[in-house]
This record gives sequence, structure tokens and C-alpha cells, in this order.
Amino acid sequence: MAMLRTRSRDLVNKLSLFRSSSLHSHATSFGFKEVREEEKSKLVGNVFSSVASNYDLMNDVMSAGLHRLWKDRLVSKLNPFPGMKHLDVAGGTGDIAFRVLGSINSISRGAMQDVVTEGLDDETRIYVCDINPNMLNVGKKRAAERGLGEDHSLLWVEGDAEALSFDDSSMDGYTIAFGIRNVTHIEKVLAEAYRVLKRGGRFLCLELSHVDIPGFKQFYDYYSFSVIPALGELVAGDRQSYQYLVESIRRFPNQETFAGMISNAGFQKVEYENLVGGVVAIHSGLKL
Repeated sequence: MAMLRTRSRDLVNKLSLFRSSSLHSHATSFGFKEVREEEKSKLVGNVFSSVASNYDLMNDVMSAGLHRLWKDRLVSKLNPFPGMKHLDVAGGTGDIAFRVLGSINSISRGAMQDVVTEGLDDETRIYVCDINPNMLNVGKKRAAERGLGEDHSLLWVEGDAEALSFDDSSMDGYTIAFGIRNVTHIEKVLAEAYRVLKRGGRFLCLELSHVDIPGFKQFYDYYSFSVIPALGELVAGDRQSYQYLVESIRRFPNQETFAGMISNAGFQKVEYENLVGGVVAIHSGLKL
């Protein structure tokens, strides 16, 4: 009888081990939690539906307005030009797209306009792609308030970064800001970015990253885990979403690892620039 109970326990242990390995083989991270892959997109969707109306305000509060300078830096590396076809992914509220369009409009209005740029304004297309309709609605409202996109230069698309609806080699540029760490498969996003870019097209990613400076790292960790969730609760009434935010940053690959992933996707001349000691990093690569 004792032998039977022992064998029964062994069977239960093996079954538990099998179930555990089965979960982990199809699991991914949602902050510090492990969840099934098919659950993550729903959980992330819930986060961004919850924060959509306060998203840009919270970015100002959390970064003391520095996110605006980081986004300006990202767009300056893009070098937008009249007539370009550009894709901004996970850009629902329009912050990057507005900057790209503003840069192009500034060039078009320039006194030194030449034959190359003349007459290309009506061909400029900036696509804002986001999986979350609530984020897109915020962006559309902001665009309307600013009188942007009335010439159809700004187009809003609900779509998945891992399975884009755009044609191969159709875009001159691709940006993704504070979005790639929220996807289930980073490799699929990078592969899709490579697919839709034309030869010579640039990939640019602005993302919260990893700080390794002694002293500053300890301060940043304290600020991240103690202050940011509290700000989320105070300003947006949502502590949990901002707890996920700081956890997702720690689970995201460090700068060198992510650069390697971009190279593995086929991009060349891959490089990155750390801002504020690595609080954020801008990665770039070219499709040649």
C-alpha cells in the first residue's frame, strides 16, 4: 500500500512538472509575472485602455517633461522629408507622428525650397499604427484640435506590430516609441519593420532602457518602484498599470542585447544612443 502511495505521488509530481513545463514553453512576461502568450496582448490592451486619456499627461509628470526632448531627438535622427511614406507603430496618441509631420511642413515652407521638394506635400503619408483603438481615438482628437491631417497626410490604422497590414518595401521610415517592450514577440516586430521598409529605409526605436551608473541606478530603481506607481494612482487613478510599466522596463533586453536583436533581423549600421544615463535609449538601423 505504501508503495502504491509512493508511485501515486511520483505520478502527481511528474504531471505537475509536465504542466509547469507546458506553461513555461508557451509563456511570456507581463511585468514580473509569467502569463500565457495569448493572454499578454489582452492584458497590455487593458493597461493602455485604462491609461489612454491620461497617457501624455503622465509622460510629462513621470519624466518632468523630458519625454518631449527624447521624442524630438528621435525625429531628428529620422531626417523626415516631403513626400516620404512613414510608419509610426504603437503611436496612437500621435506624439511622434505630429513631430514628423511638423518637420516635413517646416521643410516645405522653407525659403530654400527646390525642385526636388516642390510639389511633394500632397504625396506625404504618415501612418499611425496602434493595436489599441482607445489610444488611436486620443490621437485623432488631438490631430483634429491641431488641424493636422486634413490633407490626408496623416492616416490612422488599427493594427498589430507583429503582423502589419502594409506592403513589403513600402515605407521610407519606421519609428516605435515606448511600445516595443509591450509586445509578445520582439523578433516578429523587428522582422515586420524590416519587411515594410524600403531599401535605405531607417528603423528607429525610442524605449525606456537600463541604467548601470552606480549611485544613479539605485536612485532610479527607487524612483521607478516607489514613486511612479504612486504618481499613477494620484494622477491617473491607476497604480497597477504603472506598476506594470516599471516592471516591463526591467524585463526588456538591455541596450547591447536589443542592438543584437535588431542586427539579427537584417538591419545594418545598428547603433544606439543612451539618454539620461540609459533611462532611455534610441536604437537605429538601416535596411540596405
